[in-house]
Amino acid sequence: MIRKWIEAMRLRTLPVSVAGVLAGCGCAVWQNGFSFVPALLCLLFALSAQIASNFGNEYYDFMNGVDRKGREGFRRGVTEGDISPQMMKYATFLMLGLAALIGCLLLIFGPLWLIFVGCVILLFALAYSAGPYPLSHHGLGDIAVVIFFGVVPVTFTCYLQTGEWGKLPILLTTSVAIGLLAANVLIVNNYRDKEDDEAVGKNTTVVLFGRKAMSLVYLFSGIFAMAIMAPLWLQLPLWAIFAPLVYILMHILTWRRMSSSRGAALNPFLGRTALNLLIFTIMLLALFVCGR
Repeated sequence: MIRKWIEAMRLRTLPVSVAGVLAGCGCAVWQNGFSFVPALLCLLFALSAQIASNFGNEYYDFMNGVDRKGREGFRRGVTEGDISPQMMKYATFLMLGLAALIGCLLLIFGPLWLIFVGCVILLFALAYSAGPYPLSHHGLGDIAVVIFFGVVPVTFTCYLQTGEWGKLPILLTTSVAIGLLAANVLIVNNYRDKEDDEAVGKNTTVVLFGRKAMSLVYLFSGIFAMAIMAPLWLQLPLWAIFAPLVYILMHILTWRRMSSSRGAALNPFLGRTALNLLIFTIMLLALFVCGR
């Protein structure tokens, strides 16, 4: 049973949450304001919110009839009968409660208006799959990922450590870049599930625009993310250019194999896309530390 719950967490996608927080920590280091405790709390908040969203996705997609047995993707515990819908519902709100508790602890390091930000994040965790207008069912999932796995975690992780927005151009371009790379993980997921999603009327961007178009979006997003970080690359030593070049190489190699794969063969590329993001973020953090 423990294994079923671990599968439901979708561990291969969790580096997306880690990456946003690490990038925010890098920006804080760049501003000489790194603080371990709020950084750790931001990481725990991000992970618990994503796990809640993953649990909620399983529960609400099952309840809405979107999931069916034998899908190409990873095994869905509720749909396959491994986990009861009621238990998944309880687990979803338990993780939301844990995230809310961690968010309250973060108020020690920031102003009270951050309560609103935390509520919006937790609302998104549910709204991705639940409610009268689930974002993931109407081609809005990609935009939501850019915002809530890129812009929000990077900027607010930095803010909670430094107490100021500081070098805003670098902070914003870094956050958008991380968001674009995170959205590529969702593109792979939807690329794999295109036929299943079409059959139940789930209009992801891959369903709306087709595999070929979204394959090119995947490729362009990775390259564009490196390009918009030019304000940072220009302030670092010339050797720092190895980070975006290494990422682009990994990105293109993953894209070439992903774009020619179908069905369950795409599962490794979902994890690899998330891993590419994490590797880039670790290199980025190292550059922030060395270049301050």
